[in-house]
Amino acid sequence: MEPVDTDVTGPENHDGGPRGGEAPSGKEAAGRETAGGDAAVHPQAPTLGEMLLAVEELWPESLAENWDEVGLVAGHPSTPVTKVMFAVDPTLEVIEEAVEWGAELLITHHPLLLKGVTTVAATTPKGRAVHRLIESGTALLTVHTNGDSAVGGVSDVLADALGLQDAAPLTVAANGLPEEGIGRVGDLPEAISLGDFAARVFGILPSVAGGVRVSGDKDGLVRRIAVCGGAGDSLFNEVRASNADVYVTADLRHHPASEAREASLNGRPYLIDVSHFASEWLWLPAAAAALGNVLADQGHDVEIQVSTTNSDPWDFILTPG
Repeated sequence: MEPVDTDVTGPENHDGGPRGGEAPSGKEAAGRETAGGDAAVHPQAPTLGEMLLAVEELWPESLAENWDEVGLVAGHPSTPVTKVMFAVDPTLEVIEEAVEWGAELLITHHPLLLKGVTTVAATTPKGRAVHRLIESGTALLTVHTNGDSAVGGVSDVLADALGLQDAAPLTVAANGLPEEGIGRVGDLPEAISLGDFAARVFGILPSVAGGVRVSGDKDGLVRRIAVCGGAGDSLFNEVRASNADVYVTADLRHHPASEAREASLNGRPYLIDVSHFASEWLWLPAAAAALGNVLADQGHDVEIQVSTTNSDPWDFILTPG
């Protein structure tokens, strides 16, 4: 499926992605009345600083990997926020979409400035992004590996979408709860063929040029499933230790995948390689809804929408036959 316009606060939402519950629209929240008939206090827009506290409640920065860069990239904490957009990547196209919609805050999964830079001059792509954000008054916030690790994070959403039961982390977070960490492993209600399971994976993801690649016996039965949204070829030891029949992740490189096949036991774990963008896009509607619920509980009225920009870098693919 293509990424769709996902406004989790509006009265109509036709997106089919998994989510953690719908947040009430501003009109619904503002129209509530007290038992005595007096109008209730109307929700107010939070400041960016208050938004940061709400985000920290859901995706604590302490869960981020030590190499990662998460948190506020641009923006003034005192700025009121009435519109928030979620996206996978802080590309210029995504930033323009957020600016045109009027978002005061753009929350992306991937960092804009993961590595150190010596300039943000507008002569460079990242510099142009920083300038556009600041000049338009649009704040940028990164929720990366903290969003992967947290309960309800990227791999949790992927596991839920695939119907896994009793999912647990592949590697437990150093500074989190036992149920927090990178990747997930769980079981299907019953065993199905690798071919049918691969078709299920294909069916839940946004449509991208690369499709889904599979390594293994198409008719082999699978039940125990390991998943990791985004690039997960560093977790093969944990996947093998989990006794997974198949591992679903993105960006599988030739040598790690080849070595995993050589080290497999009776061909397992089978491998399913998906788009990095597609595997993480699934989290956006759920994250938007979760943030909307927290803000509503705090008495804030904010419109939240998921970017419709497909930031997968590939445009088409050629295959044999």
